[in-house]
Parts: sequence; C-alpha cells; structure tokens
Amino acid sequence: MITILGPTAAGKTILATYLAYHLNGEIISADSRQVYKGMDLGTGKDYEDYIINGKKVKYHLVDIVEPGYEYNVYEFQRDFLKSYNKIIEDGAIPILCGGTGLYLEAVLKGYKLIEVPENNELRVELNLKQVEELIILLKSFGHLHNVSDINDKARIIRAIEIQQYHKEHKEIIEDFPKIKNVIFGVFYERKIIRDRITKRLKLRLNDGMIEEVKGLLNKGLIPEQLIFYGLEYKFITQYIIGQITYDEMFSLLNTAIHQFAKRQMTWFRKMERNGFKIHWIDGEKDIETKRDVVLQSLKV
Repeated sequence: MITILGPTAAGKTILATYLAYHLNGEIISADSRQVYKGMDLGTGKDYEDYIINGKKVKYHLVDIVEPGYEYNVYEFQRDFLKSYNKIIEDGAIPILCGGTGLYLEAVLKGYKLIEVPENNELRVELNLKQVEELIILLKSFGHLHNVSDINDKARIIRAIEIQQYHKEHKEIIEDFPKIKNVIFGVFYERKIIRDRITKRLKLRLNDGMIEEVKGLLNKGLIPEQLIFYGLEYKFITQYIIGQITYDEMFSLLNTAIHQFAKRQMTWFRKMERNGFKIHWIDGEKDIETKRDVVLQSLKV
C-alpha cells in the first residue's frame, strides 16, 4: 500500500489520483469528515481531482454515511479493511490518502480497535465529577487522540470508558493485519500553507459553502449536529443562525483552519518520532514531478 498524507490544502488527493492513474490504483480516503454525504465543499471533496485524462479513478470511504451520524475510528478501521481487501482481490494497488492522523495511525500501527460496551456503573461514578476532573482523568491515559472529546461531558465520559476498557482488556485486542506500506507526505512552508488555506476558503465560500450548510439545516439537521463537525460547519452554522457576523465567521474560521493544519503537522512529526518513515515531498513542485518522486522511490 502507498500512503499519502499531509495537512489540509496540501494537494494530497490530486497526487494520490495521479499515482492511482499510473499504477492501476484505487484511493481509500482517510478523512474523518468526507465519509458524510452532502458535506462536500466544507470537507474538501474535490471530485474533479479523481478524473485524470478523462479517466475516473476509483475511491472508497467517501459519501458512505448520512450527516448527523457520528462515525468513529472503529468503524473506519472496519470499513478500511473491507475496501483494502476488495482492492487487492481486484488486482489493484491501494492508496491510502488523507489528513486525519488518528485514522491513518489506526491502519498504519497495525493494531485492531474493539467496540467498547457501555459501563453503566462507571458512568454513574464519572457523572458525579466536574468536567475539569474528568479532563484530568482522561489525560492521565496519555495523548488525547481527539480534542473534541473534551468539549462535551458525555463525550469525555465515553472517552474515559473506552480508555479504561482498553486498559483492562489488553488480552482481547486482536492484531490488525500487517500491511507493507510506504508513506509519502506533502509539505509547504508555514506561510505558504497559510496562504493556500485562506485562498481556498475564499474560493469555497464563493462556490456555495454557505448554501451547502443551509441545505443541511433545511434537511433537518440541527445546528448542534453541524457544530459538532467543527471548522467550516461550526462557524458557518454560527453565522447562519446569527451568533456571529460574516466577517467574524471568516476570520475565526480562517484562523481555526490554520491551527488545524498546524496540529496535523504536529501529529505527523509525532508519527516520525514513533518510528514511521515519511518521505516528504515539496508541495511547490508541479504534480508530475511529485508523482515521479514517488515512482522513483518505489522504483516503478
């Protein structure tokens, strides 16, 4: 398998599709929000990137669940294996592409996650604690994989419940298949990626991102559901329901995406420290050069 990772707005998808076109490959998306149907502009589903020289590159794990559902990393790992096995059976090369560090590591680390049952006794005990106490307890298990866990008391309690279960049942966690894999990352200097993010945000707002969010609300999603997804959906929803002005929305969202990209790079650097070899490619190179760097590394 080939993995293409990088921060938001780095151009991961177009590189992955160029490789897929050249190598008879298929894309498996590792993006925690592109799984949702109808959430297109806000999640960066650049469908046109999947068409190379008039040929459509096959992709997986995009548009697979309804908005409002809370898809999780356990389900991603399960769905990844189904897609991966089908691609291998068809004689194609799987190309994992995305920027959600937790999803990437769930596959690349080679461990299998398990569905954790509810622990009502623990929940009663935890509900008696203050949010601040719960956050301290959750952090005691180690690095927080998902910062959204600390935004809501029920999510904090569920996160603690999962961590406690894993701690007490290490013996039942099955091995995840070891997949031979080469990782490539697309990077830009910080100022350049910031400029790319701001430019892309303006384009997507002009292309109808606000209308997309209005459409989701009109279909019956409540503001809290969209705010849960963060970034574009959070701030645009707040603008639509009158909590913030357009200028505030743009400024807050632009800053939040910059911070998100920084957190992504921090995650990838942590992966390197933990033993993952990432072959970094200069994002400013043209797409053919980037593709050739990968092909030459693979000796294809």
